[in-house]
Amino acid sequence: MESENVNIGEIPAIIWGKPSNNIYLYIHGKNGNKGEMEQFVDIFIEKGLQVLSFDLPEHGDRKKEKTTLEPWNVVPELKKIMNHLKENWSEIGIIGNSIGCWFSLLAFQDEKIENSLFIAPILNMEQLIINMMDWASVTESELKNKKKIETAFGETLSWEYYNYTRDNPIDIWNIKTKILYPEKDNMTDIEVVKKFVEKPDSELTMLYGAEHYIHKPNEIEFLRDWLDTNL
Repeated sequence: MESENVNIGEIPAIIWGKPSNNIYLYIHGKNGNKGEMEQFVDIFIEKGLQVLSFDLPEHGDRKKEKTTLEPWNVVPELKKIMNHLKENWSEIGIIGNSIGCWFSLLAFQDEKIENSLFIAPILNMEQLIINMMDWASVTESELKNKKKIETAFGETLSWEYYNYTRDNPIDIWNIKTKILYPEKDNMTDIEVVKKFVEKPDSELTMLYGAEHYIHKPNEIEFLRDWLDTNL
């Protein structure tokens, strides 16, 4: 499989496939990395498409960096990558996974993107943080006073992060979007997804029986078929 390791500024990335005018940008989720796209790139290559995947801060080849996986760091990086794509390809699509979808919503609202494919997407981070505060029995005033609170389920609640989500709502998204939503996903409420797909050119596909982390063989096969259908 043809691939090339590149750097976009200081960001390590992989370009998959033979030269083409059309490319998809893959934005992985938490605990993911640029290499996880390998199991799906044949679907794109067979259609004459290229894929660029990269490591988000604190992931893959960037685990030792000081840059953190926070939106005020990630969004400028995504804009830099998108500018690189616009300079070298004429048609661009995106594939977001989990929090990678929310980062995409923040960074690409004003971009001309042909198609977006969202896998188990986080669409409303403010609501997710509110849910996590409820799971951890943390009040807003407590978080405001302590600034950061570690939870028993492994997430750190941050007052700064919470305020960022409230100050940066997703008001505009006019890009054609297909969503694959796991039936038992606890990261994004189904009502949030249904409201999102009310937008023009949006479509929802349910992955029944699956949780947020799509990884079982039958789930991966379903995901492959979904990608193949929606490219």
